[in-house]
Amino acid sequence: MHDLNPTDVSKETDVPVDTRNDATAKAADKAESTAKAEAKAASKARRSKLFADLAPLIGLAVLAIAFVVVGTSSGTNMSYALETLINQSVIIVIIATGAIFIFAMGSFDISLGASTLVAAMVAGLVHNATGSLWLMLGAAVLTAVVTSLISATLAAVFNLPVFVTTVAMLSVLGAVASALVQTTGGAQIRVDRSFAREYDTLTVKLIVAAVFIALCVFLFNYTRLGRVEKLIGGNPITAKLTGVSMKLTAIAAFGIAGLGVGLGAFLTVLRTPTLTVTSASDIGMNILVAMVFGGMVISGGPRSRIYAAIIGGISMALLNQTMAIMLQGMAGGAGIAQMVRAVLFLAVVWLAASGFRTKVLPR
Repeated sequence: MHDLNPTDVSKETDVPVDTRNDATAKAADKAESTAKAEAKAASKARRSKLFADLAPLIGLAVLAIAFVVVGTSSGTNMSYALETLINQSVIIVIIATGAIFIFAMGSFDISLGASTLVAAMVAGLVHNATGSLWLMLGAAVLTAVVTSLISATLAAVFNLPVFVTTVAMLSVLGAVASALVQTTGGAQIRVDRSFAREYDTLTVKLIVAAVFIALCVFLFNYTRLGRVEKLIGGNPITAKLTGVSMKLTAIAAFGIAGLGVGLGAFLTVLRTPTLTVTSASDIGMNILVAMVFGGMVISGGPRSRIYAAIIGGISMALLNQTMAIMLQGMAGGAGIAQMVRAVLFLAVVWLAASGFRTKVLPR
């Protein structure tokens, strides 16, 4: 028999060893490259999220600087301009803060402006009949809460998307506003101006805003209601499987939003004691734009932040005041201001979406 050469034996036994070593090395290299890619992607996602979170604050700072520079350079009375700024922002901030509870669930209510108008008209009629400030406040809040609960209840009973019911309520409330105006025999509802001026002060507005915002912050950040709403907005299927009552949560959210609308309507009567069917017509769109400016995610979910309403409301007021000063006396100024708001709205939506994850659980 032919004896094997020791060298040949060594070569034969070394081949499989080298193959295993090569495979192990390749697997290690692949794992290392995968880990680096994942780390790079995670780092990029963190930077994008940080930028998206800081964008509203950066925008607010830029708008504040622009407001001061434009107002000062044009010789505007800055004290009066600042007072107007606060008057514009307080009502938007209050209503938007309540609406956060709806938006956090991935829904939105486009009838907020019409609801504000109807509540303000009812409050004005109650004051004219009784002369009582507290009854006027109670009428505004009760009307707004009932209106909001009707929208939520219709959605729950008929199993319809909340957006659909708010579209229907928008038409209904418009008809109700026209009917309320006709009860006075004219085209408007008037509240005694001397009474309105007595309470139309920054102190009253800031107290109302502070109390309501504090209540909403507590409910949204420190109670089960806020956590459940963000869960529904993030993934309604998971929310159902965990036993969350979608209908009751929606009713609670609309009730809180109605409270904000009622307070906003009360302040609207004090600010504008003469109400027509076109009063508060732009509040609904202003609230939507304000929340987006403030960094609110339109789809709701865990990234919903209660401060978005505050930042967005102030940003909207700053933008409106700055545009009003710049375009004062210019033909077509209102149209230009609308186009600027539209462009900024799209830009902010894009910035907010850039920090949002692309892979989500099924809705």
